[in-house]
Amino acid sequence: MSSNKNALIRYKTLDKCLKNKYRQYTLEDLIDECSEALFEFEGKESFVSKRTVQLDLQNMRSEKFGYEAPIEVYERKYYRYSDPDYSIHNISVNESDLKAMNNAVQILKQFKDFSMFKDMNGVIQKLEDSIHSTNQKSIIHLDKNEQLKGLEHIDILYEGILNKKVLNILYKSFTAKESSNFVVHPQLLKEYNNRWFLICLHKGKMYNLALDRMESIETEENISYIDKDLDGDEFFKDIVGVTVSETMKPRNVVFFVDASNTPYIKTKPLHKSQEIVSENEEGAIFKICVQMNYELERLLLGFGNCLIVHKPRNLRLRMEEKFKSGLKNYKNLIIQEERE
Repeated sequence: MSSNKNALIRYKTLDKCLKNKYRQYTLEDLIDECSEALFEFEGKESFVSKRTVQLDLQNMRSEKFGYEAPIEVYERKYYRYSDPDYSIHNISVNESDLKAMNNAVQILKQFKDFSMFKDMNGVIQKLEDSIHSTNQKSIIHLDKNEQLKGLEHIDILYEGILNKKVLNILYKSFTAKESSNFVVHPQLLKEYNNRWFLICLHKGKMYNLALDRMESIETEENISYIDKDLDGDEFFKDIVGVTVSETMKPRNVVFFVDASNTPYIKTKPLHKSQEIVSENEEGAIFKICVQMNYELERLLLGFGNCLIVHKPRNLRLRMEEKFKSGLKNYKNLIIQEERE
């Protein structure tokens, strides 16, 4: 059991003893009660030291966890609450606390239609009732697409990762003419740009599969799961988006942004590695260190003529080609309109 769970059980046990008006508890009694509570929970002997219980009582008296419990020693050996109505479960909150909790509830309510949070609806309602939440409109609005396809697959994918199950996914990419079966070892779920992706192992290689291209999912019980033990922060640290190469090294991407967009790039970096190389009245030159991928190109293209890639040369040439192609499309449209 984790130390946090141990501490929680001890605090609840001490609280039960200290508010008991019909029995006197010495420090030794409190130690025995905590040891017995842990034994009942774990099913094995758990010795709680005198020092541990003394620290618990000290923490409960302090502001450390917001308890400020009125614990007193009477007759020089017995412990109790000086306020007979006190309990750590009846901690009062001030108006500022209520406002903060109410704001948190308003944010949680925005997830009510999300399948992963369907079991939270009752909890959210209880929170609203307990803090006398108002029906104010949410001030913080999270970007979400309620028409997004594929969210119905979240549950089985999540359970597959949690329980280390191999999955057989019928999948049809945007470029494929027909659907194909992917037998995968799911590792992570990733949201990017309002779309969800499954990061998984397939035939020895890592793939990212868009949830909105999945047609059906079944569990493969007879195949042993391969756990890559991925840390999401570490796995995605060198990229923009979701496409990670296991062999490509990150490269420095140097780009110029005009003066009107420089503040935007400063306050919302394209990547955590972003640095300012130089700046003048015309704009600023930035540098990020990332892998080259499709999502990076889409992000840079989104700034239109306000951004110019300097390095690497291959990326600059691809950007140039895309702008030329775009210009050609607009010219063809003009010609077509003139003919009509």
